[in-house]
Amino acid sequence: MMSQPPPTNAPDDGEPVSPQVRKLTKINQALMQRVERSMDQQANAFSLFQTAIGLEAKIRHRTDELHNALSRLELANADLSRARDESERANRVKTRFFTAVGHDLLQPLHAARLTLSELADVQETPDAARLTGNIATALTTIEDLLTSILDLSKLEAGAFVPKLQPVGLGEVFEQLAVSSEPIARKKGLELRWKPTSLAIQSDPLMLRRMLQNLLANATRYTEQGGVLLAARRRGSNVSIEVWDTGPGIAATERERIFEEFQRGAAYERAGATGFGLGLSIVKRMSNALDHPLRLRSRIGRGSCFSIIAPGAEPPPAVAAKRIQTAASADLAGLPLIVIDNDLVVLEAMQTLLGRWGADVRLARDLDDISEVLADSTFKPSLILADYQLDHNVTGLEAVARIRQTVGADIPAVIITADRRESTATGAMRAGCELLYKPMRPAELRALMQHLLKQA
Repeated sequence: MMSQPPPTNAPDDGEPVSPQVRKLTKINQALMQRVERSMDQQANAFSLFQTAIGLEAKIRHRTDELHNALSRLELANADLSRARDESERANRVKTRFFTAVGHDLLQPLHAARLTLSELADVQETPDAARLTGNIATALTTIEDLLTSILDLSKLEAGAFVPKLQPVGLGEVFEQLAVSSEPIARKKGLELRWKPTSLAIQSDPLMLRRMLQNLLANATRYTEQGGVLLAARRRGSNVSIEVWDTGPGIAATERERIFEEFQRGAAYERAGATGFGLGLSIVKRMSNALDHPLRLRSRIGRGSCFSIIAPGAEPPPAVAAKRIQTAASADLAGLPLIVIDNDLVVLEAMQTLLGRWGADVRLARDLDDISEVLADSTFKPSLILADYQLDHNVTGLEAVARIRQTVGADIPAVIITADRRESTATGAMRAGCELLYKPMRPAELRALMQHLLKQA
């Protein structure tokens, strides 16, 4: 008979297990469990440690990437800053370029037009008068082309930045009538305009340029009848309208004529001159101002171009007054002073104004002005000053010097090829009228008559 194995909790000698042994066995088991749990925790801690090391590496990598991204961003910002500075410098250069080009190109045309006016008055034969007229037409064509190209270049370069403000249409219409009426009258057309107290929110210089182009376009292509400039309220907006009795525009051409160098077929058949730039400039400026441009037309009856602008309260200082442009205003004996640093222009102006009977005194700079005014018997009733004089002196400074010396707010006209808004604003603040080169003698005379009647 085989012997049985001793119980696991009994000693080898077969003696019964004591309570103490059983207690020690339980303690041993508990310790082993703790050891096992500790080893598991250590394993977990090691795993966590490895995970932390991995995360640290990832964080370091992401930090390096972020640092590199920030460095690239700093470089990009530096590049953008340099590009912005270069763009601002380029804009300043473009502004100076357009100003210089405008003056250098239009100044000779200004002198040529004044001289041609003198030449036209001394022609005695029909053939000579016809040749003089042809030269005048050629000069007008060159002037229109140069002015249009300069305007298009400024629009492309972003040099026209609208500065919106309340604009009284009555004053704008008056100014446009002074410059456009002599041209219409020469063609046998009637230029009519309706006095108005309406005002709009717009840029005054760009608005004037748009209306000048529309009026010039209407006058150029209208052979008989007339042109009408008017404004009417349309709800909260104002519609500024230029009507003509020209050949009209076909429906299929009403989009194309607003492109550069495009004209309607009816205008081509009429044989009118022009380069097809005026309406494209009007369209671009209307887009820049957010003034919708509308066209209605009937072949053989005429056209109406409308500029829609938001209405505004009239500026306090604006009062609509009808200009009288009759040629009967007497300039004989009128004492006036002409300031220009170009001797050719001074000579031409002296001849032109002298034929009108004016008492003309000439000056090239502030020293010459002092000499002219030193004559106590001479007190000018009108000042005609070129804007850009020598030694960075402007015509506005010359006007101020004369007014201060004489002690009177003498009417003044600033004549310039500089079409910057700052120039026009400066002239307006100084209480001076503005004429752009090349100046038409009829336009100058009409403005002089207007100023004398207001004085």
